[in-house]
Amino acid sequence: MNGPLLTFMHTFWITAASLAALAAVLSIVPRMGRGGRAMSDALCRAPLLDLIVSTFTWVPWAVGAAVAGWPGFAGAFAGQCVALGVWVMGHELAYREAARGPRIVKFINRTVGRWRNHLALWVTLVALPGFLFIRFIQVACYWTLPLLLGFPKYKHAEWVNCSRQKFEGLVGHDLIWCLYCDWMTGIWSLGSEMLRNVESFWCPIRFVSGKKCANCATDFPDVESGWVPADGNMVDVTATLERMYPGNQRAWFGHPVRITVKGQPIVEEVPVLAK
Repeated sequence: MNGPLLTFMHTFWITAASLAALAAVLSIVPRMGRGGRAMSDALCRAPLLDLIVSTFTWVPWAVGAAVAGWPGFAGAFAGQCVALGVWVMGHELAYREAARGPRIVKFINRTVGRWRNHLALWVTLVALPGFLFIRFIQVACYWTLPLLLGFPKYKHAEWVNCSRQKFEGLVGHDLIWCLYCDWMTGIWSLGSEMLRNVESFWCPIRFVSGKKCANCATDFPDVESGWVPADGNMVDVTATLERMYPGNQRAWFGHPVRITVKGQPIVEEVPVLAK
């Protein structure tokens, strides 16, 4: 066996074994009494969730590549895939009754076909590096905007958390992919929240394209409830900014500021500009 192949195999089995063991431990922790449940709850929300997700995703890639180059990276990725499959099979064996009952995977397999469903799920993993990067920006960069501009602060754990493992009957294949979506949705929502602050504060001007305004209104509701019409002028823009950001208020138009004082959520309403 040549050097690169041997390196690949070593990285492969180390990654697969270690991640499968970690997944097993995380599955057992909630069953270890009150302390275990408290630990599990803490691990399922930011910032500890960021550590768990990193351990299962980019850390093996980085370590494998740093230690052994491309063979190490490939071995780590292959090990992750095997660990995922092993955990899914083990979890479904542990919950055979739920696995034999009604399930998401059974419905979608019947609807679009087994291979289409599973291939499409793996295609969604292409988005994983993008979501990891978004999460990095949220942690590493956004904190500067409340410091420099007075933007609202956010308790990341209110968005970045996972709870679908508590849904009765969700096991194995369904559970792991639902947790993936659980994590992604929180990151996307928090990112949208932050971007709304940025867009309405710096550029509160409607797009010339009416179609674009309609398409963006769901994620950026200020398009319809505060931004200056595209045929306006800069006097309108500055007047809108003065009206919508009185004093030290920096939340995007009409949205409650989510802040915490001594760990307790407090909601403050901001003025809304009529359409």
